[in-house]
Amino acid sequence: MPERTGHLVRMAVLSLCISGILQDERHTVVLAQVADTPQNAVTTGELLTEPPTLINLGFEWFIQGDDNRNASVEVSFRKQGDSPDESAWSSALPLLRLQGERIFVGAQFDVIVPNMFAGSILDLEPDTDYETRLVMTDPDGVIGEASKTVTVRTRAEPVPAEDGRVFHVYPRDYAGPKLEPSFAGLMCAYNSSCGGGDFATAGRPRVRPGDTLLMHAGLYRNNRYEYGGNNRAFPYEGTYHLTADGTSERPIAIKAASDGEVIFDGDGNFALFNVMAADYTYFEGITFRNTEFAIWAGEQFIAGAKGISVKHSRFEDVGAGVFTNYSGSSNFYIADNWFYGRNDSELLIGWSDAHLWRQFDGVDGQVHPPVMASYVAVKLYGPGHVVAYNYIADFHDGINVETYGNPDGSVASAPGMPDGPKYPPREYWDRRPIAIDFYNNYITNSHDNPIEADGSMHNVRVQRNMFINHASHAFNSQPVLGGPVYWIRNIAYNLPGGSSRFFGAAGVVFYNNTILSETTGTMLNTHWRNNLILGQNAPTDFRGERSNLFGIKTFTNYTSSDYNGFGSAPDTPMPFRWESPPFAVAADFRAPNHTPVLELREFATLEEYSEATGQDRNSVQLGYDVFINVPALDARNVSTLQNIYDGSDLDFRLRPGLAAVDQGMVLPTVTDDFTAAAPDLGALEVGAVAPHYGPRRQQ
Repeated sequence: MPERTGHLVRMAVLSLCISGILQDERHTVVLAQVADTPQNAVTTGELLTEPPTLINLGFEWFIQGDDNRNASVEVSFRKQGDSPDESAWSSALPLLRLQGERIFVGAQFDVIVPNMFAGSILDLEPDTDYETRLVMTDPDGVIGEASKTVTVRTRAEPVPAEDGRVFHVYPRDYAGPKLEPSFAGLMCAYNSSCGGGDFATAGRPRVRPGDTLLMHAGLYRNNRYEYGGNNRAFPYEGTYHLTADGTSERPIAIKAASDGEVIFDGDGNFALFNVMAADYTYFEGITFRNTEFAIWAGEQFIAGAKGISVKHSRFEDVGAGVFTNYSGSSNFYIADNWFYGRNDSELLIGWSDAHLWRQFDGVDGQVHPPVMASYVAVKLYGPGHVVAYNYIADFHDGINVETYGNPDGSVASAPGMPDGPKYPPREYWDRRPIAIDFYNNYITNSHDNPIEADGSMHNVRVQRNMFINHASHAFNSQPVLGGPVYWIRNIAYNLPGGSSRFFGAAGVVFYNNTILSETTGTMLNTHWRNNLILGQNAPTDFRGERSNLFGIKTFTNYTSSDYNGFGSAPDTPMPFRWESPPFAVAADFRAPNHTPVLELREFATLEEYSEATGQDRNSVQLGYDVFINVPALDARNVSTLQNIYDGSDLDFRLRPGLAAVDQGMVLPTVTDDFTAAAPDLGALEVGAVAPHYGPRRQQ
């Protein structure tokens, strides 16, 4: 087969798998019908453009019909103003087909995904207009508008306004020369008046959109128990309550003046900054320390901010860095920061998987479960957030979407409670956790997970992150409420609890990841392509039982896997497991009073697994020798179980000519950098520039 033709065939296979049709000469998925008379033709409905982020665009296209699930949506894009020739269009990933998947987790989650397509265009340029063309096809016919073209502009990186007023702020004890207008302490500049005692709350905001409070070097710390004229934060709390709104183009900026370190010390308080009532506040170059919540930006069902930006800052001795779980929060930009938690930085220890960690009780002061001295570096809910190029160490979790429960406007099933919508009605769509990006972060040493996509809905993109030293699971999706959640080109190493955790994850795709631990979970409509999955003898459930290398439990027979590289797993009797409904049934979802009927199938070899299931027919087996310098780890080796590894001591690049090279399939916008016969497996392409992980400039 000619090389170009082979690539086109592989792309066609991707489109079919994502649309939900998987068949070969022996296995055909027969799709359950939703009505007595199947509606196999597709009827197009509304195309929704999600809030753009800096480098990604997301789309949702609602449909009716296509009961046999063979419609597909191809996507192409070009910069506005490019040549009108057809050659100016570039291909993107096809949209993911979603079709009534039910995610049921008792009284906490009960969501039924609409009949729709959803997906993203990845890795665009910020602040740029793009024309996007989406074309729907169906062998059974398309009723309605089959091709739609929209123009969307990616978001610009937030920056302070260049023409706003500038207020110079100095520590209270500063005695040197000052630039004017000058103020002693932040709140004296922020508000029109400032005072201590009962007068601390009497001032009203002086600042307005576009203003910059330029913070000069020094320590900003208040005695929060002091009653009187010297306290410049809310008395007793010691919290800076910010209440003025900026705009996306003209934020209110609190920025270091570049004359030395600017330190805000919370004196052990609960919240250092409360910005729940302040939209578009911008922080840059600040050190936040000695507090539980450094930036408290939202509280579920109560209040929350929009458009918070935090750049080039440092968080140390904090319980949480940036936190909101309010659904009305949106469009945060958290980039190029250092987050240092309080948890033990010398030893890896997990809060779950007790069979691994209880053996360390009393050793070096360790106990199980461990004390959670620091909870999470960043936690978010709502649409449009970006968390990129951060260094995160020694928290329970790194970056989380709030698990939240059923999205606003939808109702989970609960005994004795009235039933209600299982997907948010239209008036709540602006509060859905969609269009969220986590990329190029370096996250190390968490009790649990480096990133949790739990509770998220559509177009969450987790790209090019380094996950190293995580006691539980690096790829956490429990649950995902429709998807797609994209895990793309991430590297995960030293995961003694296993690499992945899914519980009711619907609509998840894994493309070109390097996953160096066992992958297991319970899911719906999930797809793997071009991954490297090599084990470290990690147990794959909370009891330490059933150690599969690749152990999949899925409620949908249109879950799919192919073009991957698997470790040889010589110490695992049954490395492959594929548990699904009988192959003649398309899907069987959990619901109140219904337990799906699944067939457990386990296999000793890749060949047996592929032959019996039709999955991974183009996948290969390989070993750790495919990497330039990545030692294999063994979770059963107690003497090394708590080790902390440094990513700079490892080299995850592939050795040319070995089994992982040129074995992948073409995935538009994911594998565009390949130059040889075919894309490579795993996160790093031979000959391509490696991603940068963590902040883009030194502290």
